[in-house]
Amino acid sequence: MSQMPEQPHTVTLALTGASGVQYGLRLLECLIAANRQVYFLLSKAARVVIATETKLKLPSNRQELQAFLTDRYRAKPDQIRVLGNEQWMSAVASGSGAPSQMVVCPASTGTLSAIATGASNNLIERAADVALKERRQLIIVPRETPYSAIHLEHMLSLTRMGAVILPASPGFYNQPQTVDDMVDFIVARIMNHLGIDHNLMPRWGE
Repeated sequence: MSQMPEQPHTVTLALTGASGVQYGLRLLECLIAANRQVYFLLSKAARVVIATETKLKLPSNRQELQAFLTDRYRAKPDQIRVLGNEQWMSAVASGSGAPSQMVVCPASTGTLSAIATGASNNLIERAADVALKERRQLIIVPRETPYSAIHLEHMLSLTRMGAVILPASPGFYNQPQTVDDMVDFIVARIMNHLGIDHNLMPRWGE
């Protein structure tokens, strides 16, 4: 009897308006390489940061953006599904349809605040709210310095709710030689928490 082809696990990935979009884009690349299907959400502020920090020229149209990312990361058809921030009927907005894993990378402190308080003003916030209420895995990668008491209180609240706060604070014990090495340090930590094998860098002690 022939076996059915293995279906990829699905991860929701949201990029918001904090510096460090390289972390999110590299994570997208690694998820695709690991045969994960990705629901991809991009805030308006994240588009501004991408234009500032990278040379990428992202299409404004959702379908064109999906095609652009599919080609750039050599994804399979529909492996990347770009969602607009007003697509309230999409799977990520529903407790019965959302993936079991979500990453917000990078996470602005505004998004951090909205998630911590259950604002759900857009699809990114709603998807994170679903992850929390359904007790699913939510990884939040804030990129800010220094942190105010408000930021820290929101991080503590989210940790108590079950989210993982994984700041974009790369280590140096692996003696990084390039900016890409520093990006991969954080992406490797995220992949570890997602339970996805990778070869970005060895685990401690290996």
